[in-house]
Amino acid sequence: MSAFTDKLKARAKENIKTIALAEGEDIRTLKAAEITAKEGYAKVILVGDETKIKAMCDAEGIDIGDAKIVNPETSDKLQEYADKFYELRKNKGVTPEQALETMKDPSYFTVMMVKQDDADGMVSGACHSSADTIRPSLQILKTAPGTKLVSAFFIIVVPDCEYGADGTFVFGDSGLNMNPTADELAEIAVSSAKSFEQLVGEDAKVAMLSFSTYGSAKNELVDKVQEATRLAKEKAPNLALDGEMQFDAAIVPSVGVSKAPGSAVAGHANTLIFPDLNAGNIGYKIAQRLGKAEAFGPILQGIAKPVNDLSRGCVAEDIAGVIAITAIQAAAQD
Repeated sequence: MSAFTDKLKARAKENIKTIALAEGEDIRTLKAAEITAKEGYAKVILVGDETKIKAMCDAEGIDIGDAKIVNPETSDKLQEYADKFYELRKNKGVTPEQALETMKDPSYFTVMMVKQDDADGMVSGACHSSADTIRPSLQILKTAPGTKLVSAFFIIVVPDCEYGADGTFVFGDSGLNMNPTADELAEIAVSSAKSFEQLVGEDAKVAMLSFSTYGSAKNELVDKVQEATRLAKEKAPNLALDGEMQFDAAIVPSVGVSKAPGSAVAGHANTLIFPDLNAGNIGYKIAQRLGKAEAFGPILQGIAKPVNDLSRGCVAEDIAGVIAITAIQAAAQD
């Protein structure tokens, strides 16, 4: 793993948090729990059937240490969680009986653990869709104060890379909002900058990406990014943010000087905002598969408490990294 991952884990160790893993019966999750237990940067709760989990660990020689295992269907918290969910959703037509059944679902149960402060954060998505993680989060935790939009980003760590923050970038939104409006794109930019600074520990330099730089092309797609850039500067006037610009103009100093002279961001961007989910998702997968980058996420921003999604193509080491990220986010809320 990268030096960046080591930094994340070291930061997580400074304030140990408890992270609940909704997919306790997935082998990758169990291996991630083993990594976390051995390295000691978070406490872990595995949500699932204890008999199945222990049998899987025995079969694979996995040592999850003192990780706690909680089965929603037999938990002594089940009724308490169901009562809370009913109170939250009764105006939406949910009955007490429906609330009880809903809380038997591992995703809903795990989010409620976070709501009730029985865990500090949640990680899921290795074998479930993003909707399975986001839907219960919005129903139970809601959005963070002052936040208009929940969005997702990836932390991309490219080996032996001179660009960004020693090869580290935030790519947003690369996991959730399909075709954001100009205002939504501006919200994503401001949130992503905050996330970069929180997790990387350096000042964000935000590039609003396009196939055009400073009006080199005329199209309604370019117009949207230009308007988003204007709105983002209004929302966060002290943020180093510029656009619209092409990818090479954003990260390569010589190209930035040529295509966007006078820009404080061009050639030095570390937070890259993609115009839509097509571009963002394709971009992060190219970086991951061809650039051999580590890709952590999709990490959610804008939810009241830390809940993070995973790519279904993730491996155990990816999950272990997202556990560290979630712990850092939880510590930042203290």
